[in-house]
Amino acid sequence: MEVIQESPDVLQFNEEEKTELQNDETITAIKELEHGIHVALETYSNVHRGSGHFSAITTQLYEHAREIVLGYLGLSRGYVVIFTTPRSADRLMAQLQPGSFQLVSPSDFGLSLGVRAVAVRKTALPKGVPFHVGGGNARLVSADWIVWTAAPDKFEAGTPAIINVIALTRALQMIQQSGKDIFRKNNPEKLSASEILYHDQLENFSGRELLEELRKTRIGCGIQVPTVEGMQPFVNLDNSASTPTFEPVWTAFRQTLRQPEQVKREVVREVKSICAEFLGAPADEYEVIFTLNTTEAINLAAESIGTETCDGGESVVVTTLAEHSSNDLPWRMLPNSSMIRLSPDKEGFIDLTELETLLADYNQNNGHGAQRIKLVAINGASNVLGVCNKLDEISRIVHRYGAHLLVDAAQLVAHQKIDMLGVGIDFLAFSAHKIYAPFGTGALVVRKGLLHFKPDELAKILSSGEENAAGIAALGKALAIMQRIGSDLIKSDEIALTRKVLNGMAQIAGLDVFGIKDTASAEFSYKIGVIPFALKNKMATQVGKELALLGGIGVRTGCHCAHITVKHILQVGPGLEKFQKLIVTLFPKLSLPGVVRVSLGIENSEADVDRFIQALGTIASKARSPSKKEVKQQVNDFVRVVTERIYN
Repeated sequence: MEVIQESPDVLQFNEEEKTELQNDETITAIKELEHGIHVALETYSNVHRGSGHFSAITTQLYEHAREIVLGYLGLSRGYVVIFTTPRSADRLMAQLQPGSFQLVSPSDFGLSLGVRAVAVRKTALPKGVPFHVGGGNARLVSADWIVWTAAPDKFEAGTPAIINVIALTRALQMIQQSGKDIFRKNNPEKLSASEILYHDQLENFSGRELLEELRKTRIGCGIQVPTVEGMQPFVNLDNSASTPTFEPVWTAFRQTLRQPEQVKREVVREVKSICAEFLGAPADEYEVIFTLNTTEAINLAAESIGTETCDGGESVVVTTLAEHSSNDLPWRMLPNSSMIRLSPDKEGFIDLTELETLLADYNQNNGHGAQRIKLVAINGASNVLGVCNKLDEISRIVHRYGAHLLVDAAQLVAHQKIDMLGVGIDFLAFSAHKIYAPFGTGALVVRKGLLHFKPDELAKILSSGEENAAGIAALGKALAIMQRIGSDLIKSDEIALTRKVLNGMAQIAGLDVFGIKDTASAEFSYKIGVIPFALKNKMATQVGKELALLGGIGVRTGCHCAHITVKHILQVGPGLEKFQKLIVTLFPKLSLPGVVRVSLGIENSEADVDRFIQALGTIASKARSPSKKEVKQQVNDFVRVVTERIYN
């Protein structure tokens, strides 16, 4: 570089050299930011309700992010920070008085992460029902009432964009050190959408060989955690809550984050095509709307349906008692509408004859006056029982009587093949963080002509979701890789592991396993790798903690944002349900009875299952738990060290 020297103490650079220096600074800053994100991915899990080491770390990182935002804005603890999407931030701020909040947007300093941080004075928070409802923002749910959580969870329905939030707050720390323009300079690493989405170190592999090679690239693979037996590799059996990711998927996110706007738009368009092919939803029949998560996608569908009329009568939505809160609560909020919930059998299946009788009574025989069943909203696979609904049969019945079918596919997309057009699915919602792309995106795939938003509002919806182009790229990459592996192979491997888990659990005394447990039954092929259970004389939360401390195993415990489902399988009666409502109102942090849930992903192995069965057998054989005080301190230290690696 040519340096123009005017005096021994002063260096001056021409414009080309200044640009080169600024670009170097930007590249260095981006690399530092990427390093922090990668460290977070090594121990990524879902927040708040997991029992393993990784969930504790991710929860700590996510909650500490709120403190970083307050520090950046110079605000006190009289404020609460809410992380949300651009559109939801606008809707929240519209309910607030001027001067009662401050907004942090990563786009203001050159990063497109698809998130916003809104710091709101606690006394100014809106009362009543939040505008997005679903998983995580309800403390306890019954068929007739809801106890909402306190802020900020009340305004963060569904799984938040955890990794994107960590990226935002790490960037805020760097901006405080180096200035707001540190990420704004030109970035010379320009790639095409095709290069990002279809080319990587695994592009020459397919099928079984690709699956084996992909597993080697799992971020965080082999990380050791403290247990009673010493340091052991962490075993993630909490894939239904959220999945880890792999290096090619992370690379797609990282590369897209660096691209100019034109390339990002190309990536978004191409991922829509990938989604259409993967889901059997051709572009001439369906449109893909990117969202934050499944919860936001279903809320969008409900918002649209709520604007329609039903020939002057009241519309009816049919769901089941086996739904996640995100496919229950939004339908309660529809104006001029009511709900009917079908009861599943002990394995989790609904009675198709009952469904048809109901539809015929409302829509053909006019048995309820002007009321008409407009929509059947059902899960593709239960996040508690792990049973897949027979969607082709359900769809035929639903459409025979003039209704539409919405499928909550959050638990289905990563596990079994979906053919939206062939089956006849009108709306389908899913999240990328359950498909090995935990970067804050999801989608509503909807038959054309069924969304009813005004053009300006639809533009806001599209802009809000598509701002997170890097997260969308990660989703597209994950789906493209899974397409090359093949859904049949993924399903057969998962069935084999599920059978091994159930057979191992059958040998342990004192276990109650819910849902399908007979591996020889004809219905077993409808089972994904989700196994809920309870251990006699032990709370679910205690079992989860002991699995973590004894075996380094992460599972999920509680009601899994499916309170009605869990109370149904545990046979919680009306009297106990009312008592629980009183308890959570008086003691919001108290743990309620629930179930332990094991959930498998493509990274899991027979060795993981063996470790789980061994640890569970040890727990079940002991009437009292041994003291683990020293190990608990080691776990706390482990969480602190990882947090400091990212935020210091």
